[in-house]
Amino acid sequence: MTRTFAPGDRALVLDSKGRRYLLTLSPGAEFHTHAGFVRHDDVLGSQEGTVVRSTTGGRYVVVRPTLAEFVLKMPRGAQVIYPKDLGPILMLADVFPGARVLEAGVGSGALSMTLLRAGAELTGYELRPDFASRARANVEGFLGPDAAERFRVEHRDVYEGVDATGLDRVVLDVPEPWRVVKHAEGALRPGGILVAYLPTIGQVAQLRETLASGPFGLAETVEVLHRGWHVEGQSVRPDHRMVGHTGFLTSARLLST
Repeated sequence: MTRTFAPGDRALVLDSKGRRYLLTLSPGAEFHTHAGFVRHDDVLGSQEGTVVRSTTGGRYVVVRPTLAEFVLKMPRGAQVIYPKDLGPILMLADVFPGARVLEAGVGSGALSMTLLRAGAELTGYELRPDFASRARANVEGFLGPDAAERFRVEHRDVYEGVDATGLDRVVLDVPEPWRVVKHAEGALRPGGILVAYLPTIGQVAQLRETLASGPFGLAETVEVLHRGWHVEGQSVRPDHRMVGHTGFLTSARLLST
């Protein structure tokens, strides 16, 4: 079913040089650039892929943002986990529709949206109320009210404990996840999976040592590097720049308690 752009929809606007701008469409509003402005009314009622012109003739292509594009452009207060890591986190955690997931360190909601898009029933622990509010707004703004109903954010410190039991997954974006391992033992069901995102290998080593001393097994740590390719006619080569290190992903399964 083809859905045309309506008031309140998110739109990704691309100029002739590939620069991207995220808009929330509103009747009567305008999007201003160095090449004049584009009227939101010219986008409203059109389909994805439509081309609109600015007041000076600038050409802009309009599409709906993917989740990856929205994550990079959305309003945020905390640094987000990049799309190159969000996909692997879903696979390492093996998130499925209806999975009961605890996320600690919600931040601006990039990982929350990824887990919810995969069908999780998500509880988030976040210390900062402003981050929690931003995450809720981003979730509802991009995924809609149905996803927001599956997302509950609690203002609390995961280091102090986890109330839930029988969880399928625990996903952590906190500086000291080894302090959560014992809590995760009591919160996860047998076979449940813990995944942690960490920026430094020293943190990873401490987490792995803690995991190895308890009932977790099948632990692994990976790093994802992303390199694009330049493809233009006969010029085919790796891009000069790549997205290198952002973080390490560590996963483990609860085998016994």
